[in-house]
Amino acid sequence: MLNQVNKQHIRVAQNASGRSMNVPVYHIKGQRPGPKVYIQSSIHGAEVQGNVVIYHLIQWLQAMPICGEIVLVPNCNPVGTNIKAGEYTLGRFDPVNGTNWNRGYYYDPEQITAFVNTVTAEESVTSIKQRFRDHLRTAIANKLASPWGLGLAQQLNLRLQQLALDADFVLDLHNGPVSTRHIYIPEYARESAKAFNFPHCIFIPNVFAGALDEATFCPWWTLTDNLNQRDNRNIDFGIEAFTLEMGSQEVIDFAEGEIDARSIISYLTVKGLLPESQVSPAVMDRIGVALKDYKTLFTSWGGMVEYCAKPGQHIKQGELLARVLNIDELDNDKGSHDIVAPCDLIPMLHFPSASVLSGTQLYKCFTEYFYLTRQQEE
Repeated sequence: MLNQVNKQHIRVAQNASGRSMNVPVYHIKGQRPGPKVYIQSSIHGAEVQGNVVIYHLIQWLQAMPICGEIVLVPNCNPVGTNIKAGEYTLGRFDPVNGTNWNRGYYYDPEQITAFVNTVTAEESVTSIKQRFRDHLRTAIANKLASPWGLGLAQQLNLRLQQLALDADFVLDLHNGPVSTRHIYIPEYARESAKAFNFPHCIFIPNVFAGALDEATFCPWWTLTDNLNQRDNRNIDFGIEAFTLEMGSQEVIDFAEGEIDARSIISYLTVKGLLPESQVSPAVMDRIGVALKDYKTLFTSWGGMVEYCAKPGQHIKQGELLARVLNIDELDNDKGSHDIVAPCDLIPMLHFPSASVLSGTQLYKCFTEYFYLTRQQEE
């Protein structure tokens, strides 16, 4: 048998009738040792495209020799997927507690400092890595066992984090409202941006804001920095984590899913998990931006909006982004307002509805961006 493929179901929630809500977990393990990868999709209920990406990955990976193990969890939040209002999925927040489904993962910098004090200068990287994973595993289990209980979103997040804890590479698959492809990359893993076929790359600092990628890399990044500074070492634990934004929410597109699955195969090939893969990173324009230069444009006017700039389009300062219709002023020159670009920018996504309140996050944009790779050298 080429690879060992197992499927299990884990309980991630329980509904008001007392019935368990389960999700499938696919384990694909190769015959040779190697890294471990964890991939999940749909932590936000409307962000469904990652499921078809995982479908393509499973089809391909069953027929590819693997060094290591790959764990895939599609539709990891069935509660969010089933929160519907008419035609729309409202699965971004826990409806009971109001918590973002992607903000309840564990991270405690004080516990990392305490762990650093247990490490000697002579301890091997392998030993440190295993002990630190055990340390995190115990902390998450203790959190889940709190006598005061936890909100549903945090329970879900911590159970998923337990699945990801042993992984060397963690990929969290997302979608924007109306969006083009972009990927969040920790600054220390900048070179890995070139292994994915994503045209837009956001480089993020070692700051925890609650998401799975940050919950994965922040502890290891902090541990690495502390040990290297204290002991004058050059430790690299080889842990990477990314959030992949693959177009717009509420959309399943099998052809686009195959493109994104191929991009992930490219990354796994570069990382040595697929020794016979012929897939390599595409020769393409890859544009990067620091997180501080990934700007949100708010509208000062409420009304009905025409989105004139498309996600991924290069817009010059002063060019039209959107036009807002004010239905109280249709009989005079205040009937519409033009919103123009405050600087050169590339919109990544925009608000999904044409009806907006003042103060709405209308666009999220790259500013002060730069090229990582070019399709054709200038």
